[in-house]
This record gives sequence, structure tokens and C-alpha cells, in this order.
Amino acid sequence: MLPLALGLTVVAAVSWARGPWGALWPRQGCAALGRCCPGRDPTCAARGPPRCFCDQACVTVRDCCPDYAWACPAVSCIVAEWSGWSRCVKPCQVSYRVRQRHVLQEPRNGGAPCPPLEERAGCVEYQNHQGVECQQSLFPALITTGSYGKEREKRGVPKKQEVVGYCVQFRLGPIAGSCQQARAPHAQWTRYLTQGHTVCVRCEWPAQDARSRRCYGDGSGLLLWQAAGHPRCRGSWERLGQLRDCSCPEVHRLVFI
Repeated sequence: MLPLALGLTVVAAVSWARGPWGALWPRQGCAALGRCCPGRDPTCAARGPPRCFCDQACVTVRDCCPDYAWACPAVSCIVAEWSGWSRCVKPCQVSYRVRQRHVLQEPRNGGAPCPPLEERAGCVEYQNHQGVECQQSLFPALITTGSYGKEREKRGVPKKQEVVGYCVQFRLGPIAGSCQQARAPHAQWTRYLTQGHTVCVRCEWPAQDARSRRCYGDGSGLLLWQAAGHPRCRGSWERLGQLRDCSCPEVHRLVFI
């Protein structure tokens, strides 16, 4: 009888300390503690008995205070919109451009973490930082998604040159397997490149040669190409002809850079 009596006494004491059926008395719980802690923090404990916690790990350990869910709600990370793309880091060679975003709200209490704050994409600029036109040719032909042509800034070029351009149709030959394994967001377009498919490639300033008004890589026979920003993605293609407009599906609409 004595062990049973002691057990009932402990249960009664716990019930009295926590109030009826788990309710908290004043100055107990996470709200009274005024803290919600990341990870596992032994000091982030509210009054007992029994002792309960207000740290993020209490959800896994199952020793949270009864008011943890509303006193320490999960807050996910919030980030701003992407900035515009920067200029190419290095002119006159295959390089990359950068865009960034910043954190508006840090995650708390197990909320979703922040996504990447920087992205890079391949690019080429045909003038150096002093505005002098680059002299060397690039081989193989460098291509990227057609949307890059819309983003590309027209710096220091007469208005009539901005509209001069043409579209070339190619049939894709053998393609490196790494094209299908692209993970970076800016390189996802390479996953749609398949041998035998037809692609439309826009040739426009500044990829056009100043004298011939043609893009390097727009020739006859079997030619080589490489995806800007994903150097292991490369292959060959055969020129089919020149078009007035690039009428291919969007995933097969590219641009020389």
C-alpha cells in the first residue's frame, strides 16, 4: 500500500504544479520564460515540476512545454527578389555573371531555411572594361538560353545595330551526357538538348563580328558548340539554314554569346 500511496502523491503534486490536465500556472511555460532557442539548449527550460523545454530540439525529444507550439511558432526564411544580373566578371573570355538577393527574415524555431542567395550564369562580353572591342575569336561556338538575349544590355551601340540579327537552324549531333545532369538553375535548359533535335540560335550584337555581321560558329558542315555556364555540356551540330525568325519551341530557342 505504501508504494501506491507515494505514487498517487507524486501524480497529485505534478497535477497541482501544472494545473488541471496539463494547464500551466502563471510564470510557467515558454511564454513566461520569454525565450525560444535554436538547436538543443539545456538552459532554455521553463519552471517545473516537471521541467519542460522551449528549444527547437524539444519537438524531437518530446519534452516541450505545453505552450511551445503557439509561444514559439515556426518562422520560415523570407528573401527579397533577385537583383539584376551583373556584367561578366572577366571580359573577352568565357566568364560568368552574378545576381544576388538578401534575407528579409531569418528562420526561427525550425522554420524553412534560407535558399541560395547568389546565382551564377555563363556569359561573354566582346568589349573590355574600357570599351575596346576584343580581338580574339572564341571556339567552339558558345550558346545559352534565348532569354539571355533579352537580358543582355546594349552598351554603346548605335540604335540600328540593336535590331540587326538573324536566326540559324541547326540539327544537334552527339551530345555529352553531362548536359542531362545539370543541377544549377541557370543550366537547366541544357537538359532539353537531345541528339537529332532541331534548335534555333539567334545571332545578334555583340556576338556578331563587327565586319562580317555573322556569329562565330555559324558556318557550314559539322560544327562544335559549348554551353556557356556549363563547360562540360558540349557537342556538335549541322547547319540547316537561316531563318527570318527563331520559330523553334522555347526550350530549343538559343542565342550565340
